[in-house]
Amino acid sequence: MGEGRGELPGREPVTGWRWSNNPVLQTERLTLEGVTPATAADLALGGDGGFAWVPSGPFEGTREGAGMAFKQYEEGVFRPEWTMYVLVRREDDRAVGAMGFHSAPDDTGRVEIGYDLSEGARGQGYATEALRALAAWALEQDGVTKVAAVVERGNVPSQKVVARAGFTQVAEDDAHRTYELRG
Repeated sequence: MGEGRGELPGREPVTGWRWSNNPVLQTERLTLEGVTPATAADLALGGDGGFAWVPSGPFEGTREGAGMAFKQYEEGVFRPEWTMYVLVRREDDRAVGAMGFHSAPDDTGRVEIGYDLSEGARGQGYATEALRALAAWALEQDGVTKVAAVVERGNVPSQKVVARAGFTQVAEDDAHRTYELRG
């Protein structure tokens, strides 16, 4: 039997390895911890992902984002830096929500970001703080020219978050408003 992995239908053989830990970013009050595929799967299936959450726990958008991240892993396109981050409050090591990218940047340098806070953590500036940090990090990466956020028209608190983080509205339709932050 030869060395290495067997063939996987529909995938190129792996010819090299690159080690990467899940990314971690720090803000004044938060640690943004990039999720691993195992963490994403657990959150998507209703678990806690190995985090101690505020009493209101992970909210629906966090579970949906985790499902997106795990699907990327299953499809072989998971990139740890362009995935979901759990927002952990440093004062008590409690997870308060999640924020992340819908995918890696596209050919135009645009990357879309989404976020969700547990109900008990809303109204304290955590989303704005995390959005500023993650968007700034994204704009420092090669080839990234803009970070976009698509917000439901009726979600005024989220619209205020993107405005406080420096995003500008660039489009709207009957259901959504699109905001961008350019590098």
